[in-house]
Amino acid sequence: MGKSSNYPAYTNGAVTVNGNKVATVSKKGNTVTSNYNMSDLEKQMYDYAQNSLAQALPQLNIFDSNVQQGINSQLDAYRDQGMQSINDMYTPILRNLKNDMASRFGNFNNSMFMDKLGDIENNRASAISNLAQNLLIQRDNLYNNEMTRRYNYMNAMNNVQNQILNKVFDYLDAAGKNSSSGNSYNHNAYNANTANDNAAYNQNMQYAQLAMQMLPLLL
Repeated sequence: MGKSSNYPAYTNGAVTVNGNKVATVSKKGNTVTSNYNMSDLEKQMYDYAQNSLAQALPQLNIFDSNVQQGINSQLDAYRDQGMQSINDMYTPILRNLKNDMASRFGNFNNSMFMDKLGDIENNRASAISNLAQNLLIQRDNLYNNEMTRRYNYMNAMNNVQNQILNKVFDYLDAAGKNSSSGNSYNHNAYNANTANDNAAYNQNMQYAQLAMQMLPLLL
């Protein structure tokens, strides 16, 4: 039989940054394990993002009393500002109309006053109706803005988590490639040594066979 060395042991892989081993690949028994040594800062960021997602997700589409109160307060302010603008516009018009009618007719019991008053009140009612429609639009905008803010926050936390995970996978991939490179080198070296051993063995066998063939002649 030819001479052969033991098959080379598994070559571990590692990635080192500033002297710190950040990623390793090793084998124990039949199990190959990849490990990333997360820094304290990375762990804090990863845990914070993960905890934030876990806490925010169940309440993502639920508006609690504080959020609802905040939206209602903004709607009340929008309504009050709108009503103030309407009153600032139509109160002087009504006052001027009354003064004009009083100076001209001495009373308000005439068709001209009632017609103009009716027109002003119709315009005022139309303005209030428009304000009510705008309030509905404003309410929808506030709800949509709140949901957009929440989803943006969720996306930000998810991006933080994914960036760290992508970094982990990149380093583990590099450590795995280092391990594969070492194992490939050992495998090739083993095959080369085995080939050399087999060649030497075959040559020795040829010499032995030649000697056996020449032995009768020597005798």
